[in-house]
Amino acid sequence: MAPRRLLLVGEGNFSFAVALSETLDPNTSLTATCPQRSADLARDLVVRENLRRLRERGNEVRFGVDCTHLADAFEPQDREFDRIYFNFPHCGRKAGVAKNRELLAKFFRSCADVLAEDGEVHVALCRGQGGTPADKPMREWHNSWQVVAMAALGGFILSDVHPFNCKALPGYKCTGYRSQDKSFHIEGALNHIFTRSLPFESLQPRISRIKLGDQWFSFLEPEVLVGKLNRGFLEAPSCHPIKTINEKLIAELGKAFPLKRLKCSSPLLLQGDASVLTSHNPDILSTAFWVSLHEDNSNFESLTSGITQDMEDFLVSFSELSLPKSARRDSKEEAHEGTYGQAKVCLRPSLLVHIQAVIQAPDFLPGSLHILSGPVFQRCCISPFTMPAFHETLYILGFNKNLKDSCLQSLLDHLKGILDNLLTQTWLEGSERSSSVEFVFQPTGERYMITVKSQNFGPDCVKDLIIGSVTTPATSVIHKDQCFVCVCMNLDLLAMLVWDISDWRMLWTSDSRFLKNFAPGKIEPFKSYSLYPPYYVHDISFWLDEKKRFDEVEFHTLARAVSQDTVISIQFLSRFQHSKTEQVSLCYRLTYQTCDKALTQQQVASMQSQLRKEIQQRLHVTPR
Repeated sequence: MAPRRLLLVGEGNFSFAVALSETLDPNTSLTATCPQRSADLARDLVVRENLRRLRERGNEVRFGVDCTHLADAFEPQDREFDRIYFNFPHCGRKAGVAKNRELLAKFFRSCADVLAEDGEVHVALCRGQGGTPADKPMREWHNSWQVVAMAALGGFILSDVHPFNCKALPGYKCTGYRSQDKSFHIEGALNHIFTRSLPFESLQPRISRIKLGDQWFSFLEPEVLVGKLNRGFLEAPSCHPIKTINEKLIAELGKAFPLKRLKCSSPLLLQGDASVLTSHNPDILSTAFWVSLHEDNSNFESLTSGITQDMEDFLVSFSELSLPKSARRDSKEEAHEGTYGQAKVCLRPSLLVHIQAVIQAPDFLPGSLHILSGPVFQRCCISPFTMPAFHETLYILGFNKNLKDSCLQSLLDHLKGILDNLLTQTWLEGSERSSSVEFVFQPTGERYMITVKSQNFGPDCVKDLIIGSVTTPATSVIHKDQCFVCVCMNLDLLAMLVWDISDWRMLWTSDSRFLKNFAPGKIEPFKSYSLYPPYYVHDISFWLDEKKRFDEVEFHTLARAVSQDTVISIQFLSRFQHSKTEQVSLCYRLTYQTCDKALTQQQVASMQSQLRKEIQQRLHVTPR
């Protein structure tokens, strides 16, 4: 559907307005404005002719409009424009980049007052001025107009950029500043299209409740996981790419093996389940998010108001699959209130914790592929391919011990074929991208790592990404004649590779534009709606407390929480020890950047200041 209302600001001779009006749908209205007064342009014959043609077509013309104060030019009922155009903005004379940045910043702030919610702002700039990689050649950031950073000040993100095509607008003649005869050089010019960004919201951790036996308990969700619990990406109505990739894997595996899909339980695990966790990965407990359960006798309705039924099920359905025998209560124990006390629980760091519960179940079906999929949560350092919340899928296959080698090889061969096919579905003809799946045997035991050697993120960026593992767990007490193979894969990483999504945070965005890229069951290339977001660098140094051990993973986790996932890199710079006091100081460099929202330098400065306060309080260090 064509835009209903267009606004042109900073018009010179109105030739762009005339040319554009001739391409518009009859139902689309156009308002052309300029900063000059009508009397200042009365002697210009070209302007007079263009104004006549505009008015003949029923378009509106306004003079003396300041593009940095658009709300002053239009009454509230006359705002809500669907598109705003500003071609080749310039402060005039020999204004430097700083002055022109200021003009852009004020313009974008002004646009926020008169643009429709789903509207666009089109800004045409001469070659190199924008300072984005779309410019050829690209100017150094400090010598450009930093158009994306200036747009962020108004709450806008760059959603598209393409060459400014004069040939598509016959009759358009670019003029210079305030219609001067000397025009701008528009060869290589680019049209930048901006849309509104979702705002940063001050999300607070929620108090959640679960029921163990007959007793209700409450816990505070970890700050770093705010907005990541109970997103329902794998649920029936979802068209999220993580669900699509999961369903495609299951469908393809179903062609080779009988399937049995299992329901994923609550992600909470009691402290007594440590033996299950460590049997597969001795270090996995250190990655878990631990929370304390407190007996909660408060009114249920008052605490759960506003919580969806899905959220209630997520918190309350604490199934036996998640509970070790030592933590389960029989009828006598359930009669004794407070049996759990202040229990220590963690959020499930991997689906591998469920292996024993599955293979020890009396109804386990040998020869069938048992499938479990769900969210998991891990404390981890900040990097492009590690995430505190992601989705795993677990495949468990049982078979006769005499068929171990052949069954294992059959499963690996089918899995490799499925993954190789998925990783090539979105490639364009002539693409230089390539990916290959390998099963790398670990010398420490019967364990394979599923590795993808990928160029999906650029021809000069070849990465070996571990997307899963293959293990052979101990035999079952119930099914003694059976041998088992378990495959566990990171669905988020796989989705990133398949759709060429370069940032894992995009999978967790709340922006509805993300899901519009994906049709149910289809795999098509992902096109980001937020291009070339600016990044900001800050250093932080602090003295360590010699009595406290410094936890670097906790430092990264705290940076994630305070910055709302905008810190994309933490680089260790130096370690200093005072010659007299022998006190140790560490210095790190933090890089802030978003993938889906407008982020300003002022917001980053505030986050950095808050981080300094938080590390002092929680990590017992002294910022320098």
